Amino acid sequence: MRILILGSGLMGPAAAWQALLDPQVQQVTIGDRNPAALAQALRRLPQLQADKRFATAILNVADPSSLEPLLAGHSVAISALPQAASAPVIRAAARAGVALVDLTRPPEAEVPALAELVRQAGALAVIGCGVDPGLTEIVSRDLAERLDRVDSLHGLCGGLPEKPAPPLGYKIVFGGRQLPLRNEAALALQAGELVSVARYSGFERLSFAGIGEVEAYHEGFMPWLLELPALQGLREGSQKTLRWPGYVEKVTVLRDLGLLSAEPLQVDGVAVAPRALLNALLGPRVRMGRRERDLTLFRIEAAGEKEGRRRRYRVEMVDHYDPALQMTSMARVTAFTAAIVARMIGRGEIVARGIFPPEQLLAGPLFQRLLQELAEQQIRFELTTERVDPL
Repeated sequence: MRILILGSGLMGPAAAWQALLDPQVQQVTIGDRNPAALAQALRRLPQLQADKRFATAILNVADPSSLEPLLAGHSVAISALPQAASAPVIRAAARAGVALVDLTRPPEAEVPALAELVRQAGALAVIGCGVDPGLTEIVSRDLAERLDRVDSLHGLCGGLPEKPAPPLGYKIVFGGRQLPLRNEAALALQAGELVSVARYSGFERLSFAGIGEVEAYHEGFMPWLLELPALQGLREGSQKTLRWPGYVEKVTVLRDLGLLSAEPLQVDGVAVAPRALLNALLGPRVRMGRRERDLTLFRIEAAGEKEGRRRRYRVEMVDHYDPALQMTSMARVTAFTAAIVARMIGRGEIVARGIFPPEQLLAGPLFQRLLQELAEQQIRFELTTERVDPL
């Protein structure tokens, strides 16, 4: 099995490290257009260079003549690139006849055409295969299938700095230079209907054992979850992001001032997008420092009926920065998931053709194997069950 990883930021090297734990993997190659970024990745994880099965390559995702021949020499590829690269990489992988696992998803408007292209090519693309989206939906399916009827499904997930720091109490834990600040509305499921809700609304405070109090806000329910048979009758659903207390209030002020808008304004004859300016101003102040650590919080709750009684299932996970590897928790949880799924494809355990979100492919033994391999890296999900009797 030969695995190609596109992108050498925080996620790519973590995926490479996890894949190389498998003796069935003959080679892992990280490709990037930036030689300096590749060098930095090797400095960050010197264990990669020590493995003779590891290689690097210079490539340009925007140039099919550079990307497709490299893809064709591998069993499966993992894209650890920003969303803007998702559609071009899916097209290139389909033309090369190589299965692809993408940490992100292409814009929804492009998915139908891409799905048809991948299907006609007889290829496979697993999109949104990280933590959120990814594990949030995979675990949601498992909980839903434990119930005879699912009434509500609520997800909570967030990557946070271990210690909140000004100005937002947040740091960019997933790599890159863009803050995850958006002005667009989010989706929620209310009374069985998908509705639009204001981002940063749905505010609530909650606690995680050993962590303390955090806050949550609407980030957007994943509508493709409703394609799962177990969730056909779902009445209430939400997906919220977790942050340290105080974040929502600060970001709401920025939104109300118009600073999250992507629409350019004319300022002294120059077109300026407020969100781009905000990123330029705040970016240097919210990047993770070399000595800073992060954590990932995760909770999924499903309630409904089981054998004639009301039941509620909850899965919770708390993961921390790995000081031995100097690897962020967000890289661990996100990239390890993609690497495990990629190896399932490489071993022929997933043989679907077309574009799929991971929850449509990982159930039963494959779901259990995913949890087992994550647990081997100390990423553990705890399930609790509560019987809820009617009043």
